[in-house]
Amino acid sequence: MALDPLGAFHPAVAEWFRDAFPRPTRAQERAWPEIVAGRSTLLLAPTGSGKTLAAFLAALERLLFAAVPSKHARCRVLYVSPLRALAVDVEKNLRAPLAGIAQVAGRRGDAIHLPTVALRTGDTPQPERARMARTPPDILITTPESLYLILSSEARAILRSVEVAILDEIHALVGTKRGAHLALSLERVEELAGRPLQRIGLSATQRPLEEVARFLGGGEGATPWQPRPVRIVDAGANKAFDLRVEVPADDMSSPGSLWPSIHPRLLELVRAHRTTILFVNNRRLAERLAAALNELAGEDVARAPHGSIARAQRLA
Repeated sequence: MALDPLGAFHPAVAEWFRDAFPRPTRAQERAWPEIVAGRSTLLLAPTGSGKTLAAFLAALERLLFAAVPSKHARCRVLYVSPLRALAVDVEKNLRAPLAGIAQVAGRRGDAIHLPTVALRTGDTPQPERARMARTPPDILITTPESLYLILSSEARAILRSVEVAILDEIHALVGTKRGAHLALSLERVEELAGRPLQRIGLSATQRPLEEVARFLGGGEGATPWQPRPVRIVDAGANKAFDLRVEVPADDMSSPGSLWPSIHPRLLELVRAHRTTILFVNNRRLAERLAAALNELAGEDVARAPHGSIARAQRLA
């Protein structure tokens, strides 16, 4: 008989999960034994497989039910995303499990501490940054660049209590200058904390896994350099593709500009689906295409979200 994948969690956590979801995903079933045991873990799993909750659930349990530390030792979970928009999404998506588990715990009569979550990116106003330094959150969500800025300021003191570092979309960092910079920042966090961090890496497209695991874990010593152990959980799956080639014009010999012929078909696809992502070559073309689709639709059906647009529009 298979072991219950939720058996290692607090009863309130397990009850909330069973009420909220039909069952754990394959990624969660395979990752939880490693994560709950406190081991650094690299998780490969498809988009929509619950990777983020797989990484966070054990940490949320500890924050909810463990003794509350002193004010300046509160920040125990660090989440780093290379995408600012993804960091915002994660901050929102943590509200449901925190509120849900707290409600179940209250019903059971379990004492809890409701963790605080803070978002630190380039969009965070200065007063909020100062407040974060004075009153650290239990969970800090940030980007590689903002983590470096925190480490380069007096606010780095809030990172002394970090126990778990979650790196999302890790494939976008391995082998890049941003990744090298982040690897150094994580070593600085570990030195500040004075203890090994539990590192959890997440992605749907990372390869080769052994090399990504070496990046995630980092290492110690100079000669020879010793990589830290990282458990690899491969819950990947082959994607199913529906690939079509569509020709927008009847006569391709002298097409001129094809965009007017393409726009109606794109709008048709947008309206036929809940979510549609259109990839183009540059920001200017993304903005022009979004404007053309909105004009054709007579309403806002498309946005061109990137780092150059205003904060208010990006958040919307």
